[in-house]
Amino acid sequence: MNVHELLRLLQTEHDDTVARADHLREQIERHTTALAQTEARLAELAATRKVIDGLTPPDHPTAPAETATATVYQRIVTMFNEHPGQVFRVRDLHEHLGLPTDEPSINVTRSRLGRLVRQGLLEQPGRGRYQKRT
Repeated sequence: MNVHELLRLLQTEHDDTVARADHLREQIERHTTALAQTEARLAELAATRKVIDGLTPPDHPTAPAETATATVYQRIVTMFNEHPGQVFRVRDLHEHLGLPTDEPSINVTRSRLGRLVRQGLLEQPGRGRYQKRT
């Protein structure tokens, strides 16, 4: 096998790997979009349940507490829905939600908020600040 043959095989392998990486990136983007939409819908359903529970007469049993089963995404979206004009910093959001304020937890939430911004549910009026899209 000569050098030209090796270079051709290397280029073929490179092209195949680039195509595979592109395909995986597309899948990640589709799944990320679907997850954000599903989480937003869950938050809407939780908010609806909360409103209905508030309207239920006291002599009727109420649904289980929303916070017991709510995901962090649901809690974040619900917080923004309850305070549509308010701008939150990540640390303030953590304090309001009773989440840990250590740096790794803050970074995870920052990533989640970035996804919600990309999905159009939130907007970022300034660096490190988030609010509900109007």
